[in-house]
Amino acid sequence: MPRPGPVVRNAHAGPPGLLHSLIEGRALLEAALLPASLPLLMQAPQGDGHPVLLLPGFMAGESTLVALKLFLQNKGYDVHTWGLGRNVGFRSKHANALPQKIRYLHHITGRKVSLVGWSLGGVFALYGAESTLDCVRSIVTLGSPVSIDAVGNQSPRTVKALYRLVAHRQGASAHTMQPRAKAMRERRRLALPTSCLYSLTDGVVPPQEATIDGDPALHENIQVPGSHIGLGFNGIVLAIVADRLAQAEGAWKPFAPKGLLRQVWGVTVGSPRSETLAPSA
Repeated sequence: MPRPGPVVRNAHAGPPGLLHSLIEGRALLEAALLPASLPLLMQAPQGDGHPVLLLPGFMAGESTLVALKLFLQNKGYDVHTWGLGRNVGFRSKHANALPQKIRYLHHITGRKVSLVGWSLGGVFALYGAESTLDCVRSIVTLGSPVSIDAVGNQSPRTVKALYRLVAHRQGASAHTMQPRAKAMRERRRLALPTSCLYSLTDGVVPPQEATIDGDPALHENIQVPGSHIGLGFNGIVLAIVADRLAQAEGAWKPFAPKGLLRQVWGVTVGSPRSETLAPSA
């Protein structure tokens, strides 16, 4: 039996496909189809009640997390949102407040916290976890730019322009060069279970940035169907998040869908497996 190889990033190069960026509005259809995912969501495993902290994407508020929040609460988790209002970019006040929030949840519950970040929220999750490793149980990112290349961010020009306008005039590069971003630049990964969900048809964050290189004992990349804006309302995504959070603490294993999730995921993605392992030599 071949030994598992390392986790590898998606091989895509350059920005997202122009067509995918132009039809990001299909997220409305994904949200409208969420009720049709009810059988899939009902089959998702129940949680053990540990705290889960949800982090919104760039220019998004906590209201965009309503589907994730209600679903995970229904599955038995102690769900919280970050409480910092709209995510207007990587501001130092938010970056400094997040570890305090994680430590607070860990203190009042007596249990480690799982972090689920959508888009830029996933970057916040990694930053927050870096200084609170003893308080964090696992990390799940949804279309998050978690990998940095020398060529810089490859998001569409409109997204870059908006970031410069709202967050920092030098764009995302002003934040990726901060000392706390060193691990992302050098592709060193936290010793925490980390699942990076990404879509090949994401019109905002290209797949090579939304995936990571890592250790198959702790890290994985999971391809999902859909748009970037619709990730938080995508029934398949919600079911996978529940699957990842339901694992017993200290007993993390790579994604291996079962039942209806395996069938639906296999049909929509095209291959019933996660992209956790590279072929071994």
